[in-house]
Amino acid sequence: MALLEVTGVEVRYGAVPALHDFTVTVEQGEIVTLLGANGAGKTTTLRMISGLHHASLGSVRFDGIDISHFAAHKTVQLGISHVPEGRRIFAQMTVLENLEIGSYNKPHGQAAKIDRVFGLFPVLKDRRKQQGGNLSGGEQQMLAIGRALMAEPRLLLLDEPSMGLAPLFVQTIFEILRDIRDQGVTLLLVEQNAAKALQLADRGYVLETGRIVLQASADVLLRDDRVRMAYLGEDIGA
Repeated sequence: MALLEVTGVEVRYGAVPALHDFTVTVEQGEIVTLLGANGAGKTTTLRMISGLHHASLGSVRFDGIDISHFAAHKTVQLGISHVPEGRRIFAQMTVLENLEIGSYNKPHGQAAKIDRVFGLFPVLKDRRKQQGGNLSGGEQQMLAIGRALMAEPRLLLLDEPSMGLAPLFVQTIFEILRDIRDQGVTLLLVEQNAAKALQLADRGYVLETGRIVLQASADVLLRDDRVRMAYLGEDIGA
């Protein structure tokens, strides 16, 4: 049994289907990436899994439990954390306050969890009394990930974690995501930098207009001509 099983899902915005006949699985300990153009349904997928949208057809199961109609706070309690696009940190709160809010559903052992986040992101320890809005873009992304980890997730959903970051921060973020997986957290990643995502991931899915059109191991996708042309910017005929 996979940790996450999304089966035959349809999600609509009014009369418009954003996802249809959509099936994805994520095994415990994997890093899986979703690739696709803007509007393909990647963000909708993460929002559906985390309970911010609900499917009109199909099912979402997490560790064998049907969570298709769970509210977002219930999915957090079960072990799913979502790092949204744009970070969404609390700009007027300090780094430490942002982290504390991340454990509101699971307040036990808060100090140890903060220490774990500081171990992954030492710069946040140095900035712990600063307001989140005064951090650089890369530091804010670290804070958003750290805040999500405070809920002790088994599955971490990440929406465009490298967007708008300098190359040095992009490299650092991806190295830390691998460390997070090595600590036992499964990752489902939406990422505009397809090459980086596939170098990190075990498997990937390609979405087009709300449907899965291709799925394979990351190595196979990196060699696939369609993926290389559409998402890696390579001219196959050159």
